[in-house]
Amino acid sequence: MPKVIIVIVLLFFCLQTSNADNSNPILFSKAEMVNKYTTRIPFKLVDNLIVVEAEVLNKKGNFIIDTGSEALLLNKVHFPSKYIQSKKSSETSGIISLIDKPLERSLKAFTIQSLNIKNKRCDVLDLSHIEKTKNMNLLGVIGYSILKDYEVFIDLHLNQITLSKVDKYGNKLDENVYLEKIVDSVNFKLKNHTIILNCTINNQKLKFGLDTAAEFNQINKNVSKKVLKYFIPKKRLQLVGVSNKKIEVLAGKLHRVKLSETVYFGPMNTILTNLNKINIAFGTDLDGIFGYDFFAQKRTIINYRKEKIYFINFPFKRH
Repeated sequence: MPKVIIVIVLLFFCLQTSNADNSNPILFSKAEMVNKYTTRIPFKLVDNLIVVEAEVLNKKGNFIIDTGSEALLLNKVHFPSKYIQSKKSSETSGIISLIDKPLERSLKAFTIQSLNIKNKRCDVLDLSHIEKTKNMNLLGVIGYSILKDYEVFIDLHLNQITLSKVDKYGNKLDENVYLEKIVDSVNFKLKNHTIILNCTINNQKLKFGLDTAAEFNQINKNVSKKVLKYFIPKKRLQLVGVSNKKIEVLAGKLHRVKLSETVYFGPMNTILTNLNKINIAFGTDLDGIFGYDFFAQKRTIINYRKEKIYFINFPFKRH
């Protein structure tokens, strides 16, 4: 029997206007304030998911950091009908199929200690199958609508996320954020909330989405044979998406990935799958998705406003 793995990637949430109001903020109980513009939040890895501890509506638990999600998502299991204002008029798309009948509410404030983000909408969805499979208390998912106002440093060396407030042009309000030196950068295109990176494999030009909640890289089975020549299959896996449906995929290593002449990657764990539904949902034409292995190889800073990604080297190990 193939091993069952949860992959959360590119959650697609539609936002609506609502007059609902709530004075309860979301609090990151373990956040460290650097100054009034910057905070560091420690995270733990649950399998390959980046998980932070937060408190909302007097409930404390885990949130998955998901650059592929458009909105803040609350788990219906922990936020029953009394927390919900209305049903959404449209469906919500997930990796494997459309998630139907999501519910929504608004939070007056999303607070990271003294950093305050006002009037954010969230969707409410049953994520109990993820809790069960991952054996953790899961309150929800933090996505683009929260992260876009910050420069986001995802550091798998220190297991922490640094959020630094930016202005409308993407300039940090606090310039002295990083002790480490930025060594390289690449541009990306933002399609709605999806980060799209140009890359090459075997000199073939491709477009990949970037998603912190993808446990494995993914590559579309419809790409050129010249590309698939450098996907080395190892085994078959069963995946479970947010819609709680299973698909079987081929898993292996993807080689020769380059973002530029100076930014390239070693072999990355990757699954071969069909990305047609994601491309239809987003109106994109992605050839693949970069997930956990991308961040495991590169300490990565995302600036949504500038549409730019910066890289900081991992420290050399001393023997």
